[in-house]
Amino acid sequence: MANIFSISEADDPRIAAFHKIRERDLTGRDGRFIAEGTVVLRMLLAAHRAGRGIEAEALLVLENRLAGLAPLLKDWPQDKPVYVANGATIDAIAGFHLHRGVLALGNRLTAPDFSALVASLPAQSLVLVGCGISNHDNIGAMFRNAAGFSADAVFLDETSCDPLYRKALRVSVGSVLTTPYSRQGQAVSLLSALDVAGFLIAALSPSGKLEIGDIGSALSGRARLALVVGTEGEGLPAEVLERFLTMRIAQSPGLDSLNLGTASGIALHCAARALGRLDFSAN
Repeated sequence: MANIFSISEADDPRIAAFHKIRERDLTGRDGRFIAEGTVVLRMLLAAHRAGRGIEAEALLVLENRLAGLAPLLKDWPQDKPVYVANGATIDAIAGFHLHRGVLALGNRLTAPDFSALVASLPAQSLVLVGCGISNHDNIGAMFRNAAGFSADAVFLDETSCDPLYRKALRVSVGSVLTTPYSRQGQAVSLLSALDVAGFLIAALSPSGKLEIGDIGSALSGRARLALVVGTEGEGLPAEVLERFLTMRIAQSPGLDSLNLGTASGIALHCAARALGRLDFSAN
């Protein structure tokens, strides 16, 4: 049975990590983060059980959600606390109305560096690279798309925001916890290292030379591909576009570009198909 404790005061020191989470995110504090909702909780537990360097530390639950969480609580670590509070108390703790009623505290114990992660990738690899991605919704969408199209890893440069931010985790439906990633280094240096490791670098831009549907021919038998996306508005740095292959997504005239979530999804779908990662025979 889980260790369940009742919380009646919002300033109870036992739940200090959950206090005012909208105003202060736990990202950057020794790897700790907040997982919100049952879907992300399920992914947190899966990562915890799989030994991926992710640990579940504490759970805060709305009292009328506790019974419905019984199946998940069977997998909750027995030595980690489960705190239960009523609606008014849990809203005061979180600092806003928590309609999902489920908050988990997690900890990313180990974070592989860039070189170690690249070295661990298989001979046939598909990775997604983000440069200067400052929007947490976009980070979450990138990870969700990467998981949906069987990408092996996500790489982010040092100017991109942390994917362990609560909103990024939620938008990714927990995929941040199951998709290997590294966030470090300068964009061109990162891409140059992937180039040396045998990756075809394909940078997405509305002015790209090749259409993304031609990614198969661009690979020319190569088995490693890195799709690169930049921030909305400014796009990728000129140095990246000048140095590496550029690709575009054909779209109706008059629109500057697609949003990053949509663009990365389309590109990953085309890449996964070219690499034989999608089963189009399934009903």
